Amino acid sequence: MNARTLPLPWVAALLLFLLALLAFAELSLGAMHFSLQALLHAFFDYQPTVFSDRIIIDIRLLHLVVAALVGSCLAMAGHLLQTIISNPLGEPHIFGLNAGASLAVVACSALGNALLTSPFMRPLVAAVGGGALFSAILFAAYLSRQGLAMVTTTLCGITLSAFAGSMTSLLLLFNEQTLQSTLLWLNGDIAGLSWSAVYAVLPPFLLAVAIAFLVSPALSVLSLGEQLAEGLGVRIVRSRILGLCAIALFCGIAVSLAGPIGFIGLIVPNIVRQLVTVQARAALWVNALMGAVLLLAADLCAQHLIESQSLATGTVTALLGAPVFVVLAVRYFR
Repeated sequence: MNARTLPLPWVAALLLFLLALLAFAELSLGAMHFSLQALLHAFFDYQPTVFSDRIIIDIRLLHLVVAALVGSCLAMAGHLLQTIISNPLGEPHIFGLNAGASLAVVACSALGNALLTSPFMRPLVAAVGGGALFSAILFAAYLSRQGLAMVTTTLCGITLSAFAGSMTSLLLLFNEQTLQSTLLWLNGDIAGLSWSAVYAVLPPFLLAVAIAFLVSPALSVLSLGEQLAEGLGVRIVRSRILGLCAIALFCGIAVSLAGPIGFIGLIVPNIVRQLVTVQARAALWVNALMGAVLLLAADLCAQHLIESQSLATGTVTALLGAPVFVVLAVRYFR
């Protein structure tokens, strides 16, 4: 193990402690402050007629679960993406997955597509859109003179993501009703959800986790080079397709719940690589924990950074992530 990294139990204990601390802050702080006794009463003796219980369970706990779930999905997607393309700048927001997912959802909504009438279809539609645009980015990069080099894929990702964002804006421009219902969601906001939306994403989430745990060892070997991976019996095309399916599902879930939140998938995997050296499957759940911690921290900042004014969570992650992307880009493109 690298001397600069930390033991896995220490990192896991620290992340679980931070997660518990942030969860308590998320549940107790707000326009109404709740004591630990009030929280315990809501959890163990919930009564729908008690106003504080409904606030804690139906609003704040829901907000907490969604933030943790979205953060975990984006972090695992970023980890898998960076492993597949061997690019530390790989991030769902930059490489078109969030933009493609948003475009698919907005297009179906603006065109009155019946696919979105079922909450179970929303994450799948988003996953298909994200996967399609990411595939287009890889294909465009592959056709270039440098192939799937870091600079080429990053530039293709930024360009096609901007194009998808423009198409989304164009659709909203001609559909005012869709614009009003999706404007806050497009800024990456977690508010206004229901428990049914969380239940709807559980099947694709479990499927994505299963695929990710199945394929992550092969992807880790593949990141060392195709010749070595092929010599060790890795099925290269199959592993990449399965990895892309897991990434698309994770991003589809995150976008369907909270809109296109960026930079979590960039920051978390790079931090994890600096903190701890672990096997492929262990790296997934470490990234998931840290993603939940980081997005919960960003969400708390969004709610309490400005008094009497809440920001979209995606705004805070962009403020944090954009400078990190610039630093990493300067480091790797030098």
